[in-house]
Amino acid sequence: MISKLFAYRLCKNNIFGLASNYEMIIKMLYKQVIPTSNTFKEPIDISIAVIGLGYVGLPLAVEFAKKYKVIGFDKKQNRVQELLQGIDKTLEVNSESLTQVITPFEQPSGLSFSSDLSAIAKCNIYIVCVPTPTDQHNRPDLGLLINASEVIGGVLKSGDVVIYESTVFPGATEEICVPVLEAASQLKLNNEFFVGYSPERINPGDKVHTLTNILKVTSGSTPEAANFIDKLYLSIITAGTHKAPSIKVAEACKVIENSQRDINIAFVNELAKIFSLLNIDTQAVLEAAGTKWNFLNFKPGLVGGHCTGVDPYYLAQRAQEAGYHPEIILAGRRLNDGMGTYVALEVIKLMVKKDIAVKNADVLVLGFTFKENCPDVRNTRVIDIVKVFDEFDVKFKVLDPWAEPAQVMLEYGIETVKNVDDLHGKFDAIVLAVAHDQFITLDLATFKKSANSVLYDIKGVLDKSAVDGRL
Repeated sequence: MISKLFAYRLCKNNIFGLASNYEMIIKMLYKQVIPTSNTFKEPIDISIAVIGLGYVGLPLAVEFAKKYKVIGFDKKQNRVQELLQGIDKTLEVNSESLTQVITPFEQPSGLSFSSDLSAIAKCNIYIVCVPTPTDQHNRPDLGLLINASEVIGGVLKSGDVVIYESTVFPGATEEICVPVLEAASQLKLNNEFFVGYSPERINPGDKVHTLTNILKVTSGSTPEAANFIDKLYLSIITAGTHKAPSIKVAEACKVIENSQRDINIAFVNELAKIFSLLNIDTQAVLEAAGTKWNFLNFKPGLVGGHCTGVDPYYLAQRAQEAGYHPEIILAGRRLNDGMGTYVALEVIKLMVKKDIAVKNADVLVLGFTFKENCPDVRNTRVIDIVKVFDEFDVKFKVLDPWAEPAQVMLEYGIETVKNVDDLHGKFDAIVLAVAHDQFITLDLATFKKSANSVLYDIKGVLDKSAVDGRL
């Protein structure tokens, strides 16, 4: 039988030429039944390494640092340097809260940061919070997760616990990550080390539903490990925890949470298209329907970000591997992924009806982040609107006080601005794409080139009488 180390090296070195098929190759070459064991012993002096210091990892590291010694590890040295100065560009943790927990490495508690692997070698709890996006073909990309597992495997010791928070499909922790950990460490699961899965539920920009007051789902590779992991999270989560009966259950609950939301939004997006053809105001219909006690309050709009617009593809991939073609899940994804194009074409139709020449027209797009009052531009679907405008030779300007222009340029290749200087009286059409608080208080009429200019409201937050169209 081929060795698990050899199987891991085949994947690591991309022998078969398809980096995106890491997980499939590992499963083909290495299959193992995970044994049960009673060898788990709770660490006496807990020392936690949080791998990945983004929207998920940093808030988690800060909360754990209030009770334990925590090392925040990130390969991006500039990110580490910013955090050491008390600066969090994601705005999930304010400077005061961050600086209060930062301590030197030698201190027995508090939070230290490093991009040096040796800094986490003495930790006994490793929590993985790296992104798990999809590729250009909407296939799950576990590259960062596999890399993080390899990094941890290089320092993994007997008795250590590895907890994954990154979104994955059911089975990924035990079938993809564990073989990497075992191959890199030469240790055996449930005999020498243990794993768990506790799906992140961070909602970027939300200052009400924060880490500690959102109930946390936990799980472990043995009952004893599961109890310890649950108790560990319970020490910081005031809302409490829910211990799932298995890792796969915890993984599955994460992907269906956001898949359910995606499907519900797809339904109201389809309603918006239908009611537009029938000349019925969608917002008014939803308001009326909302008077029934069991009507679900979802609004039409763009669906992007790191969760709702991504997680359904992870579930769909796993379903297809099992021989089932998911219909509702993928139909919802197709509909939501097409809403940016739909909005852009609706704006262009309104311009044509008003005898506004589309080619070389000046259009202002308000907002670029994937949601309001948040700097996160990952998987923003506003880019779909911009791309259509570009195809029609429209001269567009994107205004977003939250998005970092350098990051937008790096990831999407378009220019954005953060303030309204010199933008008044210049635009043939204005599209409110993201409902930042700053936009709600603006007099958008002052940006129009003439009274004939088009104003389109994606979010349904403007006065109906002031807009020419909305979802």
